[in-house]
Amino acid sequence: MSAPDGPSTDSFSTDDLPESGRVAMWREHFGRIALRVEIEPTEEGRFESCMTSRILPGLHLLFNRLSAARITRTRELIADGNDDFFMVVNRAGNISVAARGREVLLREGDALLSSSDEVTVFERCSDGASLLLRISRSILSSVDADVDGATMCVIPRQSEALKLLTSYTMALIGEHPLAAPPLQHLAVSHVSELVALTLGATRDAASTAMVQGLPAARLRAAKSYVVENCGRRNLSIGVVAAHVGVTPRYLQKLFEADGKTFSEWLLYQRLMRVHRMLCRSQFAGQTVSAIAYDAGFGDLSYFNRCFRKLYGVTPRDVKNSRYKMALERRSGATPADFREAAAK
Repeated sequence: MSAPDGPSTDSFSTDDLPESGRVAMWREHFGRIALRVEIEPTEEGRFESCMTSRILPGLHLLFNRLSAARITRTRELIADGNDDFFMVVNRAGNISVAARGREVLLREGDALLSSSDEVTVFERCSDGASLLLRISRSILSSVDADVDGATMCVIPRQSEALKLLTSYTMALIGEHPLAAPPLQHLAVSHVSELVALTLGATRDAASTAMVQGLPAARLRAAKSYVVENCGRRNLSIGVVAAHVGVTPRYLQKLFEADGKTFSEWLLYQRLMRVHRMLCRSQFAGQTVSAIAYDAGFGDLSYFNRCFRKLYGVTPRDVKNSRYKMALERRSGATPADFREAAAK
């Protein structure tokens, strides 16, 4: 996610657009350009939307009221390479969400995490409202939550962490812009840690929260750097420590206090990167070994052992998955399409 020059908060409504071109203008600007999704109204002759948007470094917050519509992150659009995470908190009405061969229903107050590098369909059958948090992968990964494992799992509205996250985020949207960069980064850090708690990563998030002040900031900076550079085969704790401005031993202690050694955390990030690449159509022409090398692995036998231990299948099993091929053939997939693909 590219960060803007400074924080911004804006409100937009279809009421501000001429009725004749309202749907086309909204779909083009807020759909394909701003949000990189396809928006299709499902009530003939009627489309209404009103949104408030706030952008912070690595974090985009949106509160949206919307009439019945289908919103799709299509195979064509995921080719942009963006792999941010989306957390959708349903504030009113119901939303059907389909991805990874699953279809789930979000009732009022429920939430769900999805990834923008996967074909996903959101369908709202009646008027409703939702809160959307778009978080860069490097920032969310820095809190060490199992974000990939939590994707497409419903977070029930009874969750106390979800309630706290929702109220804090709504306050950020409603307040005046945070002009001071340290306050912006602090707000983003708070949101990412609340998301981690909401996803159920209580042990990891709690241990990170116990590392106070500057050490916590250094650990988050180190983890973000690893996520962004894990494909470099020469990436070492010495390289990361030099980037953060600490000694390798000090950084190793920070990782160990958080529950994983530096080597364990780097390995996990590389394996997740390989898994994402194997599941994306734009890498279909590459061999497993080429993808593994691109993710930073030099020893293929070691890579295969670690991959199978983490995911329970071989990399080739993931690459040749019948479900993945069925999913990729459906650039404009509907919930029914996903059910059909998953049943095969």
